[in-house]
Amino acid sequence: MRAEQLRDTAAEWEVVASATPFTGAKTAVRTDDVVMPDGTVARRDYQVHPGSVAVLALDDDDRVLVLNQYRHPVRHKLWEIPAGLLDVPGENPLSAAQRELYEEAHVKADDWRVLVDVYTTPGGCDEAVRVFLARGVTDAEGERFAAEGEELDLTLDRVPVADLLRGVLAGDLHNNCLMLGVLALQAARADGGLDALRPANAPWPARPFTS
Repeated sequence: MRAEQLRDTAAEWEVVASATPFTGAKTAVRTDDVVMPDGTVARRDYQVHPGSVAVLALDDDDRVLVLNQYRHPVRHKLWEIPAGLLDVPGENPLSAAQRELYEEAHVKADDWRVLVDVYTTPGGCDEAVRVFLARGVTDAEGERFAAEGEELDLTLDRVPVADLLRGVLAGDLHNNCLMLGVLALQAARADGGLDALRPANAPWPARPFTS
């Protein structure tokens, strides 16, 4: 296979019936009856998700801004990078990422790039996440965002990239956005450098947005 052929492509098999047995505050569960290549019909249940953004904020000392937060479904307090839902249909993901960085860490950044795009669990959820690289990080002005829920117990730190890489490979860190972010950062440095990353407003077919 040639390198230019190595890309995911859009496709949509026929759906002969669809239902939404559960709708929550932010996500839903959908059941589709999908026609298989041999003509049979198979039922597929999956979570419908608005999409998310995450930010790997890198400071001048090669440290990443991370937060520690309780995640009830997995019964763990996880080290993560700032992230949040795309709450507004058609919202520019860069604007959402800048908002999340401000709300969760009270910082801003001068330079933004797309680090990596990912479908988190495509076998059971349609969530798509865009992970940004943010550089030129400085404290934000104004009042801090009022925390609620799990965020009341949230703690912040800045951790060297090398320590995060060791934690990922040792099996000590499990948040997918943090893992993808630091591994993609390392890969980008080894292949063209960080300035060669896609611009912050690069097209994102998984979640089209207005400029």
